[in-house]
Amino acid sequence: MLPVKFLSQLKLYFPLLIIFSLMGCSKEKSPETSNFVQDDTLCQFHLGYCDKNVADIDLQLLITPFNTPSEKPLNISVITSEEIDNLNVRIEGRDMFMGVIPVNMNKAGENIYKGELIYGSCSSDYMVWRAFVSFTLNGEAKVAIFDFLADNQA
Repeated sequence: MLPVKFLSQLKLYFPLLIIFSLMGCSKEKSPETSNFVQDDTLCQFHLGYCDKNVADIDLQLLITPFNTPSEKPLNISVITSEEIDNLNVRIEGRDMFMGVIPVNMNKAGENIYKGELIYGSCSSDYMVWRAFVSFTLNGEAKVAIFDFLADNQA
């Protein structure tokens, strides 16, 4: 008898349980409750090239599309202020291991290199990638590091 009474009471409250559970599935976030803080140390490709200086060599990195979407082809350009040797680029997650993505770079002009890559998406809404641009200058290995946000809506 107890199970029948319990089931009849459950029927009365079932619509309320459904309504409360659906309210928790809302993806809307108000701007006041967002935890997003703009990190000014990250490259902002919509503003232009990201610049670094290593051993008096100016390096400029640009990735397009500017919002660097996940799981889409990205074009990467590197411009150097002087002739260098053995330019290599690889992409890794800065805060989360997402593997190592080597980028095949080709010389496209004097001190201009271009390549293409695709990286995966992250379950987090905030994924920072790190581009390691390594090269040789006068026989010495050098590295520049560029951090940027995936799926950047800025």
